Amino acid sequence: MLVKQISIFIENKAGRIADATSCMADAGIDLRAMSVADTSGFGVLRVIVDEPDEAIRALKECGFTVNTTDVIAILVPDKPGSLSEVLAVIKEHHMDIEYMYAFMSKFEKQAVVILKIDNVFEASKVLTDNNILLLEADMLYKI
Repeated sequence: MLVKQISIFIENKAGRIADATSCMADAGIDLRAMSVADTSGFGVLRVIVDEPDEAIRALKECGFTVNTTDVIAILVPDKPGSLSEVLAVIKEHHMDIEYMYAFMSKFEKQAVVILKIDNVFEASKVLTDNNILLLEADMLYKI
């Protein structure tokens, strides 16, 4: 139920995101989702890709520092209040969200939400027990 997210550490200067995405494109890697966070000196480009192991290899060959993190991917109906209901379950169980990002999916009228929660195994169980649909990694990589 866990998804492998790649974090790419990049200098906070013009063109570095383009360099990272070009590196993956040249290796035939298809991006599924991405998020960028920055500080004054560096940024973190978080990506979900179709071939995580190949992307890691390519990025390292291009000179990038990368790390992997297990995250949870859930399907949320594309209607008002759906995300709020999921977040209420997380709050009720006193789980902390470190970060999250979302994108529309090829699944009709549903968004994919990526969650980084402290204990991903416990969070996966709680979400599943509350009828929240988790995406298998292979399903997400093939979107």
